[in-house]
Formats: sequence, structure tokens, C-alpha cells
Amino acid sequence: MSRTAMKDGIHPKYQETTVHCGCGNTFTTRSVRPELKIDICNECHPFYTGKLKYVDTAGRIDKFQKKFAAGTYGSLQSKKAVKKAKK
Repeated sequence: MSRTAMKDGIHPKYQETTVHCGCGNTFTTRSVRPELKIDICNECHPFYTGKLKYVDTAGRIDKFQKKFAAGTYGSLQSKKAVKKAKK
């Protein structure tokens, strides 16, 4: 039985890390990075808080609501409603 030792110089430095959330919460953990910035943490995540919160960084919710607000999207209307709208 031979024992192999860890090789020197190839492993990343495992260090204490400060994590900053978008809600303002900050906590410390350990990682190979010195600092992390995240969008959602346990203080603001809907699963842990029980509150519904939409996280929309790209504006997709607004785009979706504008698209369907007018009610003119073809696949959603019945054929009768489309004929009436054309008259």
C-alpha cells in the first residue's frame, strides 16, 4: 500500500469569502473566491420568506405583459373574435 500525497501548487486557495446579495444581506462562508455577488439569498428567496417576489433582471415580465395586454395576439383569440375585429 502506497500513500499518495497531495501535489503542491495545483490546488486553489480555500479561503473565507464575503457574499453580498442584491437585497443588501451580507454573510461569510468559505470558497476559492474572495468575494461573491448574488441576486437571491435565503433572506429574500420566496421559498424561505413565504412571500411572492418576481426577480426580473432582463425585463421579461414587462415584455410579456405588454404583449398580451392588448389581447391582439393571434393564437389566443377565437376565429369569431378575429372576424369581428376586422369588420
